Amino acid sequence: MAQLVRDVMTPGVVAVSPDASLVEAAQLMRAQDVGGLVVADGDRLVGVVTDRDIALRAVADGADPLTVDAAAVCTPDPVCVAPDDEVTAAVDLMRRHAVRRLPVVEDGRPLGMVGIGDLTVSRDPRSGLADIGRAEPHTGTRPG
Repeated sequence: MAQLVRDVMTPGVVAVSPDASLVEAAQLMRAQDVGGLVVADGDRLVGVVTDRDIALRAVADGADPLTVDAAAVCTPDPVCVAPDDEVTAAVDLMRRHAVRRLPVVEDGRPLGMVGIGDLTVSRDPRSGLADIGRAEPHTGTRPG
């Protein structure tokens, strides 16, 4: 039987509004320990913003993260999957569009995210990459 996205996705949506500053977005990523956020206007998915987007599309250009908003650096109209799509479809979309995570959307409403780590753990739970995916997150502190 085919595995479904709903079986491997990270449920729940961590979202920011399009007008949230990049500082707000980064603080939310840190607080929720995620690398990407849904950009949503109410229940409507507007885009996805990642830590990489903030670094490369704003900070690297010298933009002020207090004045630049999430809408300015997010990927608008992102490729999405539905919870009842097969995992193989999510893998194919990630490969085709060269993305690391996909919003999971049903009836236009974001329900969660599915990322490479989720897929790695589900497809080969004994692999080294799956071990990394299951590991406790890095706290951002350096060993002494």
